[in-house]
Amino acid sequence: MSPLILSLILGLFAALANSFGGFIIVQKNWSRAYLKYFVALGSGFMLATAILEMIPEGTKLAGTRTPLYILAGYLLVHFFEHTVTSHFHFGEETHHHEFEHAHRSYSVLAGLMIHTFFDGIAIASGFLVSSWLGWIVFLAVFLHKIPEGFTVASVMLAGGSSKKIAFGSSAMLGIATVAGVLAMSLLSRWLDIGLPLAAGVTLYVAASDLIPEVNKEPGAKVALTVFAGVALLFVLDRLFRGV
Repeated sequence: MSPLILSLILGLFAALANSFGGFIIVQKNWSRAYLKYFVALGSGFMLATAILEMIPEGTKLAGTRTPLYILAGYLLVHFFEHTVTSHFHFGEETHHHEFEHAHRSYSVLAGLMIHTFFDGIAIASGFLVSSWLGWIVFLAVFLHKIPEGFTVASVMLAGGSSKKIAFGSSAMLGIATVAGVLAMSLLSRWLDIGLPLAAGVTLYVAASDLIPEVNKEPGAKVALTVFAGVALLFVLDRLFRGV
């Protein structure tokens, strides 16, 4: 199967995970208790993937320009998620007063769509380098997709939107992911820019979006799950690299 087709199929799976996260928040009878462990596991796995896999491969492609592209990717997400948009965090939004005006919740949606677009860039870039990197990046993206869809739907509800619009917003994150896959596939000649940019985005999401949410949780169980996410990458590396 060609890297383009495989990237597109997995991008669709990632998009479905976004929608599932939105479905959880609009169905009040679904438990949210396990989501904090998804956030913790995803943060550790994403952090390890960015540092140990994406950055070294990006350096092979972009050489001395790699740190600049990584920094650009990191700052790009910070700009759209936490400078242009209202304050938000990963998880269920309970500060309804911060989203009294509907445009604030839509600004969060727009910021997250930039981030999810680069999720698609990351998946396609990974498969353009190697099957191993593509699958590892896909897993890193997939692990935070449910909390991501959950978050945007929660923010939309906090802003007074209907359940239908809240669920639709999570689906839009999925559409942005697929768009990122298509964009990178069509512009594959810019892989030397796309992969390190995506590494910077992945680093930001892991270290600045997800880890702070883990740090809010009392006790050691959730914090230790971050280490489980890192360990998972090493286990997969031992079992499947080169297979």
